[in-house]
Amino acid sequence: MNYYVYLLTNANKTVLYTGVTNNLVRRVYEHKNHLDKGSFTSQYNVENLVYYEVTTNIEAAIEREKQIKSWNRKRKNKLVDSKNPSWEDLYETIL
Repeated sequence: MNYYVYLLTNANKTVLYTGVTNNLVRRVYEHKNHLDKGSFTSQYNVENLVYYEVTTNIEAAIEREKQIKSWNRKRKNKLVDSKNPSWEDLYETIL
């Protein structure tokens, strides 16, 4: 089974969210459609997938999520820039 560590942003790219899931398509769909009304991503309209990584090890995925969450914004920006310099929404590419 694959596990994904992912970063989402809002339309203005002012907010970043880091998450982990075993089904990236489903999870991003949930964010885009604000299915959890009280969530951080729903409150701040964080719905654009700008970065993700894949692993087959859940422990590694959780550890990586924690690592990225501990970084400052500049370092997270560099991570996104390394794979997606235009910060395009990658959702259509994973469908």
